[in-house]
Amino acid sequence: MPQIGVLNGVYTDQVAGFRTSYPRNLMPVPKETGIAQGYLQPADGIELFGTGPGVDRGGINWQGNCYRVMGSSLVRVAADGSVTILGDVGAGGQVTMDSGFDRLAIWSGGRLYYWDSVTLQVVTDIDLGTVIDGRWINGYFMSTDGEFLIVTELNDPFAVNPLKYGSAEADPDGILAVDELRSEAYALGRYTIEVFQNVGGSGFPFQRIESARVVRGIVGTHAYSRLAGSFAFVGSGRNEAPAVYLMVPGDTLKISTSEIDKILKDYNEIQLSTLVVETRLDEGHELLLVHMPDRTWVYDVAASKVVGEPVWFELTSSIVGPGRYRARNLVWCYDSWLVGDPTSPNLGRMVKDVSTHYGQPVGWEFGTTILYNESRGAIIHELELVALTGRVAAGADPVVWTSYSLDGQTWSVERPTAAGRQGERTKRIVWRRQGKMQQYRIQKFRGTSDARITIARLEAQMEALSA
Repeated sequence: MPQIGVLNGVYTDQVAGFRTSYPRNLMPVPKETGIAQGYLQPADGIELFGTGPGVDRGGINWQGNCYRVMGSSLVRVAADGSVTILGDVGAGGQVTMDSGFDRLAIWSGGRLYYWDSVTLQVVTDIDLGTVIDGRWINGYFMSTDGEFLIVTELNDPFAVNPLKYGSAEADPDGILAVDELRSEAYALGRYTIEVFQNVGGSGFPFQRIESARVVRGIVGTHAYSRLAGSFAFVGSGRNEAPAVYLMVPGDTLKISTSEIDKILKDYNEIQLSTLVVETRLDEGHELLLVHMPDRTWVYDVAASKVVGEPVWFELTSSIVGPGRYRARNLVWCYDSWLVGDPTSPNLGRMVKDVSTHYGQPVGWEFGTTILYNESRGAIIHELELVALTGRVAAGADPVVWTSYSLDGQTWSVERPTAAGRQGERTKRIVWRRQGKMQQYRIQKFRGTSDARITIARLEAQMEALSA
């Protein structure tokens, strides 16, 4: 029986183009198993860990404890999930959190706050201005108001000297974020990224490294994250459509595919400015999570290196179709990945033994590459998903559905089949009498978190219609 690819699928659009469909809530893993060159494994579930005073806006592990901003409150989350409110840091959207030697800094609602394990204080120096982002860099708390780079005094983190302002002058695109990498400061603008080194002196203590400037920038303050020893970001250069890039010395490497680029073009500039990008390094996977307004796309660095092309998949908390992913602001603390929920005051913990999100079922889906019999057509006698089964909850009787398309746009009625109860580890997931095709055919499969299976390959038993 021929083997059909399952790591990525294909569909078509209204302008006669072949498009790529990526797995939803299934992680592609390139690994030789003897059955196939790779497989699709269920994405982690989310279990309820605690409840805070509001929707999560950011988190950090500081001194072995998990700190988060939830609603307008800075909170400390204990190992048992209990939440202690430490003070008010104002309302707003996503926050930035970083730490120096003896204090935690929170850039929230245009202001800079410090927590020193005892007291929450706000910087009131008028020379700080209204800040949108910041980082601790070489002993300084550096902030930006969108125009200038502003540092606090080395001996007084509450004081700002306006004679020590810096700026990014290569392009008048404004500064959306600041960060640090290898003891160098980065000013990330809409169309450029400039790099500075600490040279000291009586004025602004950082000097621009002209040769390190990158001629692409980020679409929003939180539209980037550290990845593979550098920064990955959603952005563009001037007169370019947005894409996903990995910054390399003095340049960028595009890691988004044409499909991801097309999806980004579905959003306007204002919507893109609200993107939140973060990373998760876990069990050999180095994942870049791109949280869009209504869905989350994930790039896997390690898998991409193995297969020689970008590996992407989608995460969602919906049953069918796109939906917001209810894990945001991942923090490794207390030997677990702790997450916030962008839709409620829930705090979650990532788990591998279930795929539900806060006790609610979620759906998974994947499509296949085109099944083509050299224009001779075929009768499809049987389809079989070769999978690991029987790892489901006691009492569950999960089902997997399949449908097909002869044009890549319209789909047949779904056909269900049993996916195996708990302990049925040799269960075969088979559909028989699957009709015929005149030219080519695309297959699609879906299930829910009840059908927690790992898919290794799809096989088809066919009979050619003509010689």
